[in-house]
Amino acid sequence: MVSYTVRMRFADEDHQQISEILEKLAAASRQEPGCVFFMPHWVDGDPSTVLIYEQYRDGKSLDAHRASSHFKQYAVGGLYQLMRERTVENLTAVV
Repeated sequence: MVSYTVRMRFADEDHQQISEILEKLAAASRQEPGCVFFMPHWVDGDPSTVLIYEQYRDGKSLDAHRASSHFKQYAVGGLYQLMRERTVENLTAVV
């Protein structure tokens, strides 16, 4: 299992556009056979910050996600163009 979080900060005025991109990215990502969980969140009290929690069956599934047309369209061509900063935390399950 591969799990991680992605935290991105955007301009406040991009909130609606980011929400729309995330809805499309999440819907498409959840259809991938190797995607276990994909959930974007707005951070309470910070309307410019998004946190995405993602899980994939294995590294090959994660690679397939990053190579998908919807990732290229919505993440690379959308979110990455608008974000002001980005951090990733790779996670290791306790159990």
